[in-house]
Amino acid sequence: METNNIADSAIPKRRALGRGLEELFNSEVLDYNTVEETIVNETPKEQITMVKLSELRSNPYQPRKIFKEEALEELANSIKEHGVFQPIIVKKAIKGYEIIAGERRVKASLMAGKEEIPAIVRDFNDTQMMEIALLENLQRENLTPIEEANAYKKLQDTLKLTQEELAKRLGKSRSHITNMIGLLNLPEKIQDEISTNNISMGHARVLSKLDDQSQQQELIEKIVNNGLSVRELEELTKEPTIIKTNPQKIKASNNKFQYLQEELSEKLGTKVSIKKNRIEISFVNENDLNRLLEYMNIEVEK
Repeated sequence: METNNIADSAIPKRRALGRGLEELFNSEVLDYNTVEETIVNETPKEQITMVKLSELRSNPYQPRKIFKEEALEELANSIKEHGVFQPIIVKKAIKGYEIIAGERRVKASLMAGKEEIPAIVRDFNDTQMMEIALLENLQRENLTPIEEANAYKKLQDTLKLTQEELAKRLGKSRSHITNMIGLLNLPEKIQDEISTNNISMGHARVLSKLDDQSQQQELIEKIVNNGLSVRELEELTKEPTIIKTNPQKIKASNNKFQYLQEELSEKLGTKVSIKKNRIEISFVNENDLNRLLEYMNIEVEK
């Protein structure tokens, strides 16, 4: 969840960009918080400027298309009472500015009736703009499955990574990345069903392995009308009349919890390992940990 606060301590004077943004982008694990923290900490307060909301344009690489109204209203109420303390990051455009990070703060500020917002102006190239937008949403927000899948695909193509390399850099499981990107092979109509939560990710994963669109649509109707479970759907797709896409042999595993391990990895969107009576759940950073705790409905007193 995007926060609306920033430490009030004096921001140090600009340091030489020793490792700079280029090195941050090329680090082993992509972490949006590190990128944003570096930008904020290396920006003197006098360089944080007030920008008119009317001069701002969305980042063309913004993966999020759906913004939850309730969450925006909550942030807008906070902005009405306290203002915007966390500056957004923008790039000067031919006309006005393009938002690199902080679009929710912009939308909430408009809802709060504000005319200006604090901003840090930086000169990013197109690749960096895309990476920041994708990382912010992947590591801070709950994208729809299709938005998430498109974000992974764009990052993979831009950074020229294999799915396994991308999984490592994002702290996700390889199966999660593969299954998510596989959703993009589904017809647009089925992708819409996923985005509107008419069918679950588990259902979608099974459907993405089929090659016949008419069979996919027929099965979707059974899911919606008959409440077909994922297990029941899997059983139906084993019938010889169902056409598979690039069927692959499943590697044998000595881990009797392999199926549960994959299911947990899929649901949590991160690498999960089950061995020696222990469950290990990976996370990228504190925000990712909070996302997992929220998903598991675990509240921790601070």
